[in-house]
Amino acid sequence: MKNIDTAFKYVRGFTMLVVAGCIVICCFTLYKSFQTVSRMQDKVYILAAGKALEAYASDRKDNVPVEARDHIKTFHQFFFTLDPDDKVIKSNVTKALYLADESAKRIYDDLKENGFYSGIISGNISQTIQIDSVTVDIQDYPYHFKCFSRQNIIRTTSILKRNLITEGSLRNVSRSDNNPHGFLIERFNTIENRDLTVENRK
Repeated sequence: MKNIDTAFKYVRGFTMLVVAGCIVICCFTLYKSFQTVSRMQDKVYILAAGKALEAYASDRKDNVPVEARDHIKTFHQFFFTLDPDDKVIKSNVTKALYLADESAKRIYDDLKENGFYSGIISGNISQTIQIDSVTVDIQDYPYHFKCFSRQNIIRTTSILKRNLITEGSLRNVSRSDNNPHGFLIERFNTIENRDLTVENRK
C-alpha cells in the first residue's frame, strides 16, 4: 500500500508537470501566432506584371515628405512641360490642375490670355523642366514648399536655359486616380524665373 501511495504521488506529480508544461507551450504558441499575424497584417502584396511584390503598410505621416516632394515634382513636370501641340498642352495642363487649386488655374488663364501657348505652337517651341530640389516644411500644416528647377526652352535656332523657383503650400485631400498622393497645391507662386544662358543650335 505504501508503494502504491508513493507511486500515485509520483504519477500525479508527473501528470501535473506535463499539464503545466502543455499549458505553457500552448500559451507561448498562441502568443507567437498572434505576433506573426500582427506582422503579416502590416504587409501588402501587389501583383505587377505577373509577379507578387511585397509592400509594407505604414502611417501616412511616415511618408509625407516623400509623397509631398513627388506631388510637387509631378505638378511641375505636367505644368511646365510643353510641346508645340495644342492637345499635348491641354492634356498636360489638365493633369497639373488636378494637383493644384485656383492659384495655378489663374496663372494658366493669364498665360493663355497673353498668347503664351499660342506662341509655343506657332513658334514650334518645346519647353522642358528639370527639378533640382524640393524642400517641404512638414512641421506646420499646411506644408510650405519651395521648388528649385531649371527650364530649357528649345526654339528652332536656340536653347534658352532659365532658372525657376516656385513656392506654395500643400493641403491634404482625398486620394483619387487624378490625384494619387492626396495633396492639393495652394497659393502657388513664382519667386524667380530668369534667363541663365542662350545656346545657338547648329
